[in-house]
Amino acid sequence: MTQYIAFLRGVNVGRAKRIAMADLRALMEELGFSDVRTVLNSGNVIFQSPHPNDTKVGVGIERAITRGFGFPVPVIVVSAKVLSAIVEENPLPQAARDPSRYLVAFVADAATLARTRPMLDEPWSPEAFALGSNAAYLWCPNGVIASRLMQAFGRRTGDAATTRNWATVLRLQAAATAGASTSRQSGGRRSTAPLG
Repeated sequence: MTQYIAFLRGVNVGRAKRIAMADLRALMEELGFSDVRTVLNSGNVIFQSPHPNDTKVGVGIERAITRGFGFPVPVIVVSAKVLSAIVEENPLPQAARDPSRYLVAFVADAATLARTRPMLDEPWSPEAFALGSNAAYLWCPNGVIASRLMQAFGRRTGDAATTRNWATVLRLQAAATAGASTSRQSGGRRSTAPLG
C-alpha cells in the first residue's frame, strides 16, 4: 500500500465548489482507498491505495468527484514519500519563518514545472521564486491576493498546479507520516478517525 495525499484545487474556497469533508471521505472510501482522512476544510485528503501510479489515482478521483458532485475539480496526488522530499528540499528556508505567506505549489507533472522555469530569470523582489524537483516554492511577503508572483505563476500553470501554505504542508507531512506508521502497526486496518 502507498500512502498518498490528494490536493483538490479550488474546493470550499468560493460558493461554486463546496464539498463536505465527510462526503469527500465517503467518496474516497467508495473508490476502495483505505485510512482516508481529511486535513482542514480545503480539499486535502490523506489515504492509502494499492495503486502505484499517482497520476492514474488522481484521474480516478477527478472522475468520481465529477460524477458524485456534479462539477469538475482538478486533483493532484503525491505520495507521502514525495511530500517529505518536497519539505526536505525547501530552497527558501528563511521564508518558512512566516508560513502563511510561504507557498508550495504542487503540480500534475514535470512539464508544468518546466513551464515556470523562465520565471527564475525574472526579478521578483521582495517576493521570491524557486523550483525543486517536484514542486515550486513561492514567497509572498506582502500577501497572496495581490502578489505579482502568484498571478504570473497562475498564468503559466492554470489548473495543473495548486498551492498550500507552508504550515499546511508541514501538517500534512506529519499526518501522513503518522498515518503510515499507524497503518503498519495495525496491519493496514482502516482508520475511522478523521482529522478534519
